[in-house]
Amino acid sequence: MLRLGSREFGPHEPVVMAIVNRTPDSFYDQGATFLDEPALARVEQAVAQGADIIDIGGVKAGPGEEVTAEEEARRVVPFVAEVRHRHPDVVISVDTWRHEVGAAACEAGADLLNDAWGGVDPKLAEVAAHYKRGLVCTHAGGAQPRTRPHRTTYEDVMADILRVTLGLAERAAALGVPRESILIDPGHDFGKNTRHSLEATRRLTEMTETGWPVLVSLSNKDFVGETLDKPVKERLLGTLATTAISAWLGAQVYRVHEVTETREILDMVTAIAGHRPPTVARRGLA
Repeated sequence: MLRLGSREFGPHEPVVMAIVNRTPDSFYDQGATFLDEPALARVEQAVAQGADIIDIGGVKAGPGEEVTAEEEARRVVPFVAEVRHRHPDVVISVDTWRHEVGAAACEAGADLLNDAWGGVDPKLAEVAAHYKRGLVCTHAGGAQPRTRPHRTTYEDVMADILRVTLGLAERAAALGVPRESILIDPGHDFGKNTRHSLEATRRLTEMTETGWPVLVSLSNKDFVGETLDKPVKERLLGTLATTAISAWLGAQVYRVHEVTETREILDMVTAIAGHRPPTVARRGLA
């Protein structure tokens, strides 16, 4: 059972995490939700489309202008408070590697800290433990925040993913983060080239069989773009194909830009797997 905020999710229940970037330079939307009004509209839309989690980030993953912890908090924390006020039951996640931002976000109502940079600030897990909030434990290959991989090599990429994410998850649990609120993430594109991310997807069952719920952040990423030679705005089909494979292999949480399309893919895969009935059943019954 996965517990996040006031929500509980069964082991075969797919969970959609909608991305809301409070940045002026996001690789995908180029700042479309930097201002409060469009960002709140994005939240309303995502919830209406079936998102279970809203993931709020104040710093883009790639290189760019420096964003201090104070500026990141200014972009994120009041927005978390407003989303919590408007949507008391939605799970709110904050995408940050900084413990100062994580603590302020928890005070404002965040339920989950999405540490995409693999524990580079070990105090972030301590914050999650202190507030009894969830934590995403991600493999980033030892990369520093906001850097791109350069000639990264692994003897066995999945072995390294397991070593890092399981170590982070067990440390978090030992600190006091509720075990049922800890997720592991292979970290597609983070500290990896395209072949690494494809292999991580292909071998995802090695993560799902550990018993920890697995989060995948696949949406419109470079490994999809390079695999198909597609620019950012033409990666939806590749993303959805990867989503379907990941669902079949047992991933549970999906961090996405396109909520409606992802939900439909997940509902179909879950039905094929026998974990949900068809929405309607008329054929051959009349």
